[in-house]
Amino acid sequence: MLSSLHRLSTEDLRQLAGALRSGWIAPPFSSLMIRNSVPEAIAGIVATDLQAAIEAGVPPAQLAEVVQVLVSDREQCATAEGLIDLVWTGPDMPGIVNRDTGVVVREMFRTARQSVLLAGYAVYQGRVIFKALAERMDQDPQLRVQMFLDIQRPLHDSTIPAELVRRFAERFLSQEWPGSRLPILFYDPRSLEMDSSRRACLHAKCVLIDHEQAFVSSANFTEAAQQRNIEVGVLIRSRSFTTRLVEHFEAMASAGLLKPVPGA
Repeated sequence: MLSSLHRLSTEDLRQLAGALRSGWIAPPFSSLMIRNSVPEAIAGIVATDLQAAIEAGVPPAQLAEVVQVLVSDREQCATAEGLIDLVWTGPDMPGIVNRDTGVVVREMFRTARQSVLLAGYAVYQGRVIFKALAERMDQDPQLRVQMFLDIQRPLHDSTIPAELVRRFAERFLSQEWPGSRLPILFYDPRSLEMDSSRRACLHAKCVLIDHEQAFVSSANFTEAAQQRNIEVGVLIRSRSFTTRLVEHFEAMASAGLLKPVPGA
C-alpha cells in the first residue's frame, strides 16, 4: 500500500500532501483528479494506492500526514547528504566527480579559525604538505594545532625510546615543518616497545578543524598519498562527530596514553 509514493519527487509529495490537507483532492481518488499534483504518467497507480488506503480505513487527513512524513524524511536525507563528501586520491574516471585529497586538506588548513587536530602514521615532504597550515598558524597566533603522529622503531633496533623520540623531533622540525610557530606533537609510547609483541602504532589518519569538520582518510601526510596513490576518505561536516573525535584524542593524551614529544 502506498508504494507508488516512493516514485514521486519531493516536490510532488509536497503538492500531494497540500492537496489532501486542503481537500482539493478527496476520495474516491482517480488519475484525473490527482494529475495536477503528481506526474500524469504515474497518476493512475498513485490514485489506486490512495484509494486502497481509504478502503483500508485510513482517513484523508491521516493520508496527508503520511505523505508529509515522506516529505520530511526526504528533506532530512538531503540535508545529511550535504554534510558528507567523498574525497579521493588517484586516477580520475570519466563521469565520476570526487573531491581531491590534497585540495581538501589545504582548504581545511587555510580556513581553520580556532583549532586543528590531526593524526597520521607517516609524514614525508611535510614542508609541502603542511605549508598552508604553517602559514595559517603564523597569521593567527591564537590558532591551536595538535599533531598525533607515529614514531617508529626500526627493525632490530635497540635504541632507548627517549633517543628515538629525540631523533624524531629533530627530523620533524628540521625537515618536515615549514613554519616559525610549532604545533604540539604527541606520540604513542607503545610504538617504541623493545618487545615487538607488545608494540603498537598510531595508524589513524584524520584532520579535525574547529570542532566542526572531520576528514578521515586512508591517506598519510605524504606527497604520494596526497597526490598519486589510490586513497579514499570522507569529509564530514558535523560538530558532534568532530568533537567526539577531538575529545577521544585529548582524553588519551590527558590519561598519558599518548605522550607529548619533548622539544617540539
